[in-house]
Amino acid sequence: MIQLGYFTVDTPDIDKARTFYSALFGWTFDEDSSGETYAHVADSDPAFGFTKAERASQLPHLYFRVEDVDALCRRVTELGGRAAIPSDSASGRSVVVSDDQGGSFSLWQPAAGF
Repeated sequence: MIQLGYFTVDTPDIDKARTFYSALFGWTFDEDSSGETYAHVADSDPAFGFTKAERASQLPHLYFRVEDVDALCRRVTELGGRAAIPSDSASGRSVVVSDDQGGSFSLWQPAAGF
């Protein structure tokens, strides 16, 4: 079964988002997994964070937890969708894809320990 594994919310200012949501919800951030363009909310389930973008998004960006990003990229294109080039990070392998109507989401293959 595929389940939601991760999501991000776009924001133009990571520091302001951290301050606002810390004050509002009491969230803390995992500094080891955060950086200049990303802030990972500590102990979240499903895991999520804030990503620096030109402007704030009206919707979160969903990452579906999968076992094989590359195989599913091939399947997305077979079904008429599009897939970007996957990238690797400390949290695993991920890629932005879109369905055959242009709706975008991401696939995430967690690294060991996630």
